[in-house]
Amino acid sequence: MLRLCATDPGFATAFSALVNARREADADVARDVAAIVARVRREGDAALAALTLEFDGHDLDAGGWRIAAGACRAAYEALDPVLRGALDLAAARIRAYHAKQRPEGSDDVDASGVRLGARWSAVEAAGVYVPGGRAAYPSSVLMNAIPARVAGVGRLVMVTPTPKGDINPLVLAAAHLAGVDEIWRVGGAQAIAALAFGTEKIAPVDVITGPGNAWVAEAKRQLFGIVGIDMVAGPSEIVVVADGANDAGWIAADLLSQSEHDPTSQSILFTDDAGFADQVARAVEAQLATLATQAVARAAWEANGAIILVPCLDAAMPLVDRLAPEHLELAVADPQALFDKVRHAGSVFLGRHTPEAVGDYVAGPNHVLPTGRRARFSSGLSVLDFMKRTSFLQLDAASLAAIGPAAVALAGAEGLPAHARSVSLRLESPK
Repeated sequence: MLRLCATDPGFATAFSALVNARREADADVARDVAAIVARVRREGDAALAALTLEFDGHDLDAGGWRIAAGACRAAYEALDPVLRGALDLAAARIRAYHAKQRPEGSDDVDASGVRLGARWSAVEAAGVYVPGGRAAYPSSVLMNAIPARVAGVGRLVMVTPTPKGDINPLVLAAAHLAGVDEIWRVGGAQAIAALAFGTEKIAPVDVITGPGNAWVAEAKRQLFGIVGIDMVAGPSEIVVVADGANDAGWIAADLLSQSEHDPTSQSILFTDDAGFADQVARAVEAQLATLATQAVARAAWEANGAIILVPCLDAAMPLVDRLAPEHLELAVADPQALFDKVRHAGSVFLGRHTPEAVGDYVAGPNHVLPTGRRARFSSGLSVLDFMKRTSFLQLDAASLAAIGPAAVALAGAEGLPAHARSVSLRLESPK
């Protein structure tokens, strides 16, 4: 775990190295993914069957290609009542939050008499990728599928690998709650290719969202343009800005909540209290010893964890902006004052009683967020990722006469005479 002090002579160099460190998987998967994508496009279902058997040990023809809606409903009804209630609460809050994101169109007539505006509409079909096996996350199903439904997507498709035929019943329950139309037992880059191109069994979609491993992320990157995607996400990350009035155990738990995701996850604490920094470091060690995910969390903390001492918390904010973290906790008495200084963060958690983990499940805002400093130019998943805006305009002879001559002049200046003629002919003979 890295310890830095902002007043040390070598801090600028060390912090720059932290900002620019690449935590993505080292394996060069681009060539393998390109081959898989080409094979699926060429062979369709035959490629999916062969690759699913090879990578997941599941025979699609013998064990089934799809999971029926009835199985999802049964999984939901069989849940422990407490867990079912928690899932219901999460779904309701996610749905309510995202319902407020639906945009309104516009339709106006300006001073020149031109009618112009925009109309929003949902994509026809969306695909949601869900990591498979017993370690799958039902929260990801809700966070991806519910915004699509709120947007008005007509056909919602889920793809998920089922290693040896196994699937987490919570994932099925979440799919039932979110209203998923189709669930296919395919995963990996081949599933992304199937959604993008379509196969004999699986019709193509317009947008693909959802988390996955390096192969899934690379497939989304390669197929963007053929199909829309949410983002190319990397390892999880959290930055916590905390003063010495916090409970060190709480902050340690917050840091480890991201470290346990993956050995490449990153957890960083900024504090202005050296004694508190030591307390958090000790609390992290104590909690690591009790975690069932200790091996992963320790690897991430030791390789990518950092505690940074700053002279005051205001001084931390420009450093936070350089990191542009996926998750940012402001664990102070007056978080708004620091929040006002934040420009780049995927999602911000305000105050001592707002752990990032609550946002992963039941708070409402989406937990699919930009990583790897991409919060500098992108946002978390929203209803808008499943919608598109179509502009429109309508002129009559009078409004064309008002603005058309300028269009003729500009078309001529650009050397496009047919453009100019299409306007000038109407100006010369408005009827």
